[in-house]
Order: sequence, then structure tokens, then C-alpha cells
Amino acid sequence: MEPGEYAPVPGCTDLYYLDTDMYATANYGSVYLLDAERPAVIDTGLGSNREYLFDALDDLGITPEFVLPTHVHLDHAGGAGFLAERYPDATVLIHESAVEHLVDPTRLVAGTKAAVGDQWQFYVEPEPIPEERVEPLSGGETLDLGDRDLDVHHAPGHAPHQVIFHDRGDDVVFTADAAGIYVPQLDTIEQTSPPSQFDLHGCQDDADMIRDLDPRYLCFGHFGPREFDDGMLAGYKRTLAEWVEAVRQRREELGDDEAVLDHFAEHAPQELIDVWGERKAREEQRMNTRGVLGYLDYMEKQGETI
Repeated sequence: MEPGEYAPVPGCTDLYYLDTDMYATANYGSVYLLDAERPAVIDTGLGSNREYLFDALDDLGITPEFVLPTHVHLDHAGGAGFLAERYPDATVLIHESAVEHLVDPTRLVAGTKAAVGDQWQFYVEPEPIPEERVEPLSGGETLDLGDRDLDVHHAPGHAPHQVIFHDRGDDVVFTADAAGIYVPQLDTIEQTSPPSQFDLHGCQDDADMIRDLDPRYLCFGHFGPREFDDGMLAGYKRTLAEWVEAVRQRREELGDDEAVLDHFAEHAPQELIDVWGERKAREEQRMNTRGVLGYLDYMEKQGETI
């Protein structure tokens, strides 16, 4: 699928996914368009390529009633304010701990710039959303979309403000980043461990929660739909543990965090370079390494081991 194109999610009813050309990288960032009786957009992209999203909604004749960012990281919520502005009757729902960041994104932007480094060039300043337009989620709710329901599950491992949605009718889970980054060209899942609130054991628990739901399909924020495979999710748990241990060992060997970041950026897997391009693959490694280093610092302060 090319950037700006959308396609139906196989085996699902009136559900589409859109390639937002996130970070100028095809097949990296997806947004889901649910043409229910009460339509919804699940995740919103960076906002920088919002015209792709607007055009797809227009083409499908969808006027969203709900805007549902799975969490407030700007690659998932950056377009929420632009959608709210374009669709003044839509309600934005996000985890209760993230509401303030949609209303006033100042601190969110500062934290994102620190986390993503040079990748900020692909972002756009998010549009604030009036507080009365945002409703909080805590997990455990069921959203009524008219002809279907979405169950809300809190999934705080990747970020404390992350939720996933389960459409029991089509038996599809919108995974946010709780199931990692799916690379369709390689049919594999890569880790996502960005700063500042990555939690290894929390991420593994979230993967187990999805496994317990045992859906037919997973709809990844990065990238696209795939049939559920329990073995793949079990493998992702191992990938996370091995990734954290690799960063821990390299820090122990080098004794300098900047050297650790440089090492993993320089040694980005060639298969990811082939798929995402050298710039994105190396920056992805750098960002994920920074998140693990922060997690290791946190665990040390708590007197805990990984």
C-alpha cells in the first residue's frame, strides 16, 4: 500500500486502515477508520499528513462521532486536535491521565522533542482541544458505536496512558503499541521501548492480556492488520526481554550512555534498513535504546532488577 492509500481490513465489517506516510516511511504508521452507525477514527497519526486522513474520510463518506487515540504519544494522537477542529460534533476519548496533554500540549511537545531528536522534523505542533470536547477513559468501559461495541482495556506497559480497543463483533483488537511494531514485509514484530515511561514487565503483561483476549485479528498502529498468532505475541515477550538485556550489557561494557546510543544506532538491523530506510531504522534504534536506558535507571532507583 502506498502512502495516502487506504484499504479494508480483511474479514472485518466497514473497517479500513490508512497509510499516513509517517516519518516519510511507507507502511510504518496506520490509522483506522470505522464506518459504524456512530463512526470512529482509531489513532490519528502525527497530524502532519492530516490531508490523507481527511481525504480518506471524505471518500468513504465518514463523519466521525468519536476520535479515539490509543495513547497520547504524538504518532498516535498528534492529529486529534485537527480532527476535532474539522468535526466539531466529534468527541475525543483518551485515558484519564492524558486528557490534560490534549487540552494543553505544551509539556507533551517538549517531551516528544527530547525523545525523538532529529525525527521532530516530521512532526507538527498539535492543535489544543477544548476541555469540554475530551472525555476520560480508565479501562473497563464499553463504547457504544450503534451497530457494534468497543471494549476498552488499560495497557500501561508502553505508556501509562495507553489503552487498547476490542471490537468483539469482528473480534479484532486495536493494539496501539501494546503488541510492538509489526513489519509486514518481514512478518515479524519489533520492539518499541521509547522514553520516558517504558516498562518491560508492564509490556509483557499487556502482551499476555491480548493473548487472553484471543482475537481473530490484530490491528497494529505500526503497521496494519494481521491475523492473531499467539506464538508471535509470545515471541514478542522474549524479544522485549532480550532487547533490554542487550542494552543493559552494552551499558555495562561501554560505561557511557551516548556511546550506547551510538552503538545501537550504528548497528541497526540491515533488514529494517532495507524496509524503512537507513535514517528511520537508525533513529528507531536510538529512540528505543534511550527508553531502555531510562527504564534501567528507574529500576536501579527502585532497587529492583530486570
